[in-house]
Amino acid sequence: MATTGHIAASPRESKAHEAAQPSKAGQSLLDRIGNTPLVRLNRVAQEFPNVEFCAKAEWFNPGGSVKDRPALSMIQAGLASGALLPGKTIIDATSGNTGIAYAMIGAALGYPVELCLPDSASQERKRILAALGAELVITAGDEGTDGAIRKVREIVEQNPEKYFYPDQYSNPANWQAHYHGTAEEIWEQTRGRITHFVAALGTSGTFVGTTRRLKELNSKIRCISLQPDGPWNGLEGWKHMPTALRPAIYDDTLADQNLEISTEESYDMVKRMARQEGLLVSPSAAAALIGCINVANKIPPGEHAVMVTIFADNASKYLSERFWEDI
Repeated sequence: MATTGHIAASPRESKAHEAAQPSKAGQSLLDRIGNTPLVRLNRVAQEFPNVEFCAKAEWFNPGGSVKDRPALSMIQAGLASGALLPGKTIIDATSGNTGIAYAMIGAALGYPVELCLPDSASQERKRILAALGAELVITAGDEGTDGAIRKVREIVEQNPEKYFYPDQYSNPANWQAHYHGTAEEIWEQTRGRITHFVAALGTSGTFVGTTRRLKELNSKIRCISLQPDGPWNGLEGWKHMPTALRPAIYDDTLADQNLEISTEESYDMVKRMARQEGLLVSPSAAAALIGCINVANKIPPGEHAVMVTIFADNASKYLSERFWEDI
C-alpha cells in the first residue's frame, strides 16, 4: 500500500479481466467495474498517529458508486440462470446508486430498466437515471426504500413475465460481489495488514460479503457495522435495522461491533473532508469515516491499526443539498 500521496492503485488492475481479447484496444465499460483505488487519509484524523485510515474510493467505478459491483453480479447471475432473457425489463427498488448501476448496465447490454425510487432521493440521482433512460416509479419519500420495496413487489406480482427482479435486498449475488471482489482487493492493497474493517448497512451486501471473506483470510480482523441513529435520517442507502424491512441477506452474527452515526455529524464531516483532505465525498462516506474515528478512539495508543472503510460514492450527487450553504 502506498505510504505517500492519496491514492494507491490496485495491484490487480492489470489482471482483473484475463478473458478480454488482447487484440481489441481498450476495455468495455463493464470491465471497469471493481479494482478501485485505496485512499490513504492524512490529515482529517491525524490525532491518531497509531492508526492508518484508508478507504476504497468507489466513485472510480463507471457508474460512480460501490453499487456497480453487486448490480453487475446480480445481472450476470440472472443471465447465467436464464431468469434474465431478451425482452425482459430489469426492475428493482433503489435509493439511487444501485438504480444508476442497473440503468448503466442495462443500457450497455440492451435491457430496459424500471426503478422504484423514493421521492427523497437527490435531484442529481433522478436526473442521472433519466439521462440513462430508466423509467422511474416515484414512491413516498417518508417511506424511504421500504416504500419502494413494497411498490416493486406489487408491480412484479401484477406482471411477473415482463420483469427480471434481482431484488438486491435478498439476492446472494449481492454479497458475493464483495466476497470475491472488494475483500480480495482490500487484502492485496493492504498487503494483508488490515486490522479493522468498518462499513455501513444498507442492503448489507458490502458488509456481509467483505466481512465473510476477510474473516477467512484472518479471523483476527475486527469488522464493525454502521447504521443511522434513527429511522429518520439523511444517509441515503443506509438502513436503521431495528425499524426497517430487514434484508434477507443480512447476517447480524458477523459484526464484532455495531455503531450508530448521526446525519448532522456526517454533514459536518463532508465539509471537513473537502477542506482537510481535498476529497469531495458523500454524506454516507463521511459517516463511514466518523465510524472509523469512533473505533479508533477505543484503540490503545501503543497498538498500531490499519483501518479500511468504504467510501460508497463522492459528492457529485449531493451538491444541491442545503448542508453546503453554511460552509
